[in-house]
Amino acid sequence: MSAAPNMIELDNLTRLFDKQRAVDNLTISVPTGEIFAFLGSNGAGKTTTMKMMTGQLKPSSGTIRIKGVDMWKDKEIRQITGYVPDVPLLHEGLTAREMLRFVGGLYGLGREDIHKRTEALLGQFDLLDSADKLIKAYSLGMKRKTAIACGLIHNPEILFLDEVTNGLDPKAAREVKNQIHKAAKENGVTVFLTTHILDVVEEMADRIAILDAGKIQAIGTLEELRQKRGMASDSKLEEIFLSLIERGGQTDTLAN
Repeated sequence: MSAAPNMIELDNLTRLFDKQRAVDNLTISVPTGEIFAFLGSNGAGKTTTMKMMTGQLKPSSGTIRIKGVDMWKDKEIRQITGYVPDVPLLHEGLTAREMLRFVGGLYGLGREDIHKRTEALLGQFDLLDSADKLIKAYSLGMKRKTAIACGLIHNPEILFLDEVTNGLDPKAAREVKNQIHKAAKENGVTVFLTTHILDVVEEMADRIAILDAGKIQAIGTLEELRQKRGMASDSKLEEIFLSLIERGGQTDTLAN
């Protein structure tokens, strides 16, 4: 009996802008339920990669497979994904409850499912007390929590998160991290995230990929990255990141 496919597979994924390679032959596999962190400096190619994975930008070459299905050949597979961008895309003239119901309708959920999922998510994200206030009156933390709840309304199997903890105070950041962890570890959601906050990655990620100049420089668990760089077992991710980025782009990829 053959093994189940990885939830996400990038195979020689490449994106050109004119003749410039923004993303250069990325090959990554992410299994079900993993929290996978995708790191890189500004301009490294991570935003371009995320846009290709969420259907906003077509690859120049290579494939993106979701549960073994090429997402650019069979766009229906995208229905099992959720996406939360760095700037929350919310209708600020709606309340959180209205926003969640609206997004549930866009995904084709039935009225009863929309009601159950909306109330459950409002409770999980501690938004029930403010559920009927307009989103424009929310703090950034409340907006981010509402956006993540929208990304989860249809019970996706994959959640793409782009810089979702940026600008949050410690309490709001903790609440967001707890919900991401719960989605992955209790509900089996595969999480693919980008962030500049390395402490978040150290705390949450099962595996980490470090990108520079469109290429993977290293990939593995935090301990594997330390060992590969010959660093102490208590070395911070910042040290590993800077040692790789400052080398000038020599590829040093660990096996998936």
